[in-house]
Amino acid sequence: MSKDKYSSFTELNKQAELGGGLGKIEKQHQNGKMTARERINVLLDKDTFVELDKLMINHCTNFGMEKNRIAGDAMVSGYGKINGKLTFVYAYDFTAYGGSLGATTAKKIVKVQKLALKNGAPIIALNDSGGARIQEGIESLDGYAEIFHQNIMASGVIPQISAILGPCAGGACYSPALTDFIFMVKEHSHMFITGPDVVKAVTHEEIDKEKLGGSHTHSTQSGVTHFVCDTEEELLMSIRELLSFLPSNNMEDASARHTTDDNRREDEELQHIVPEDPDQPYDIRNIIEAVADERYFFEIMPDFARNIVIGFAHLGGRSVGIVANQPNYLAGVLDINASDKAARFIRFCDCFNIPIITFEDVPGFLPGYTQESNGIIRHGAKIVYAYAEATVPKITVITRKAYGGAYIVMNSKLTGADVNFAYPTAEIAVMGAEGAINILYRNADEDTKLKELEAYREKFATPYQAAELGSIDEIIQPKQTRIRLIQALEMTQNKVQTNPHKKHGNIPL
Repeated sequence: MSKDKYSSFTELNKQAELGGGLGKIEKQHQNGKMTARERINVLLDKDTFVELDKLMINHCTNFGMEKNRIAGDAMVSGYGKINGKLTFVYAYDFTAYGGSLGATTAKKIVKVQKLALKNGAPIIALNDSGGARIQEGIESLDGYAEIFHQNIMASGVIPQISAILGPCAGGACYSPALTDFIFMVKEHSHMFITGPDVVKAVTHEEIDKEKLGGSHTHSTQSGVTHFVCDTEEELLMSIRELLSFLPSNNMEDASARHTTDDNRREDEELQHIVPEDPDQPYDIRNIIEAVADERYFFEIMPDFARNIVIGFAHLGGRSVGIVANQPNYLAGVLDINASDKAARFIRFCDCFNIPIITFEDVPGFLPGYTQESNGIIRHGAKIVYAYAEATVPKITVITRKAYGGAYIVMNSKLTGADVNFAYPTAEIAVMGAEGAINILYRNADEDTKLKELEAYREKFATPYQAAELGSIDEIIQPKQTRIRLIQALEMTQNKVQTNPHKKHGNIPL
């Protein structure tokens, strides 16, 4: 008798692992996509996945749903390990009911969300879903509401990562949007609040799903997604890599690892990266990579707001967040998108005790009607708010231009930076020399302007006045950047700073 019971259980278990059945699995493969369980097995360390609620079913009786119950109800959820660290995961199963979300599916998700929060471990969502299950009506909408609530409760407490591996439409988009990082796959991933058919019906605009909500749109224009990968395998490996830079929760320190890279390494190439001509562009990533352990920089959002660069690196084995103006694009000016991109990343690093290193070469904010009418004042305020609010170690290196308000917001000394360095090539002033002279000597002849221009450059377009006033702590040789940053990180590693008690601040959203 007991043997029959064991056999029955084995059969139920096998059936549950088939999701919507072999036919649907084959169709998933034909569409170039993995199944939910295949994705989890690639993502997690081998043989570490523990599945929860494998046999749960929906209890909906509308539209004949009771005639087709599928064990697991379009959701695979549980926990395992990534790089040996506890991680929770849930994956929509597109082979079952098109991965749609109903009351049971939502319960499974909320269960692992709560477990992740209680146990201080990251949570990863693998999205491949047709959206709310129409047959379940308001129950499916309530399910999304509870998921969103848990996303918000976990925000800043544990890292939350979303992968879009198929469709993600309507209200379903808001859970990924509430998480810390979003990954998409070229051609297979789509996110939009309203699909092409609804857009056409309401606005008479004809647009395909790729242009409306594909990876290119969200990685270059909307800024919704942080990473775009060529394949699902690459995406899942990239999530593993991202987690290697992060602590498991907000009570842990930034991750650290052993490095064979010499902390005192000097790079002569750094002496020549910043051009002598102040108007000549250069790639700030050349400086970042020359300084980082093993010369490796893990860039985030590389195709959105390219005038600012963000990402992670290790310095002396310790994880750090990098924010850098990019002179190679729009001369490195700050605009609306760059301000938003940097501010959110700064706040993420502060949430999870990751020191912030800023490489500054900024001529100002992007001028013009478009920027002003779309709120550059409001958006630009976000970046200074984020820097000033952050209590993690904050270190700035001014490589060249640091002008006006843009100098102030890029982690200047009096907005709260702990250590401020400058290269001898730094130009720290209210504005560029030409602009200043045209204002101060607007009625002078050209010879006088040229003479005063040179005098202005000698006095103000240097780091020396800032050094005299203590606005920077040290002028350094570029080749010494790595050792100086590591020394500053060591000095600030026990930093304790507490902001005034408040429920929360009111960031200019």
